[in-house]
Amino acid sequence: MLLLKKDLFIGGVVLKEFEFIEKIKPSYYRNSSVIKGIGDDAAVVKPPNGYELVIASDTMVENVHFSFEYMQLRDIGFRVLAANLSDLAAMGATPLYYAVNIAVPSTYSDEQLIDLYLGMDELAKKYKVDLIGGDTVSANELVITISVFGKVLPNKKRLRSYAITNDIVFVTGNLGEAAYGYDLLKSDVLLENHFTDRHKRPTPRIDFTELTDSISRMSLNDVSDGLASELNEIAEASNAVIEINWDDLPVHSKMASIDTEQLKKYVLSSGEDFELVGTCSPKEWDLIKEKTSNKLQVTPIGKVTEESNTPEVFLTIKNSRTILHKSGYSHG
Repeated sequence: MLLLKKDLFIGGVVLKEFEFIEKIKPSYYRNSSVIKGIGDDAAVVKPPNGYELVIASDTMVENVHFSFEYMQLRDIGFRVLAANLSDLAAMGATPLYYAVNIAVPSTYSDEQLIDLYLGMDELAKKYKVDLIGGDTVSANELVITISVFGKVLPNKKRLRSYAITNDIVFVTGNLGEAAYGYDLLKSDVLLENHFTDRHKRPTPRIDFTELTDSISRMSLNDVSDGLASELNEIAEASNAVIEINWDDLPVHSKMASIDTEQLKKYVLSSGEDFELVGTCSPKEWDLIKEKTSNKLQVTPIGKVTEESNTPEVFLTIKNSRTILHKSGYSHG
């Protein structure tokens, strides 16, 4: 698959197609199922026998999803790949390959563009994911689209429609940290800490997928648009009623002093935590706790109370039960 369909004018010089390809072409492929990667008109892969292929794609646009006021190119590359891998995790899939399409301003040098790829490669190395191709064109602003490919056994898919009555509702990690980190990054005093890292370099929960591969049935959704939105998507797909409790929602201790209304926005409506929210049977919840113990925080936050043609999500705060409507981060 050719990365550039014609010469690309970057940083005042003509960057030749094959020169650029050689700079980002991996010296070897981590997956033996890659038959032909970068360097031809298209990639050729052979998915592992017995598995289904899972495909996800996401786009991030400069000044919509990221800003150079507080992010470096490596951070941006890391973050956009993390968002895509999170989608695979939510399907119960193991990541295999990714392809990158970039629209880039002519002011960029080839070194800057390679820096963007190095950010992606940091994460790709960790999860043994191969870059197999893409395309790069000129544009007025930086736009990155990544497509990821993963594998899953047919009976191990984690669909939103798999929730049933009496399921435990759970979430990985803590909620609202990425949005809080984003506000810190925008503040007058730039603080680099756990929360800012959670916004710039989120962790896709591939580890949860790996730890829970023995679970027979589980619905999952990644928290990219906010918990309220993700829970409603599960409820709608499963024709179910879900109830969660505010006091059970996991929040970092250093966020406890935040104004209650602002904290609700962070926890319920802010996106890009890239944690996973899902449901499973009470019996298999015990197995999930056992599998993730001392390895990954997973918290029960409610239950599926019934199956209904009027799917809803309810939130209980101090004995007050209200409908939790879809509300969350908009990806533009």
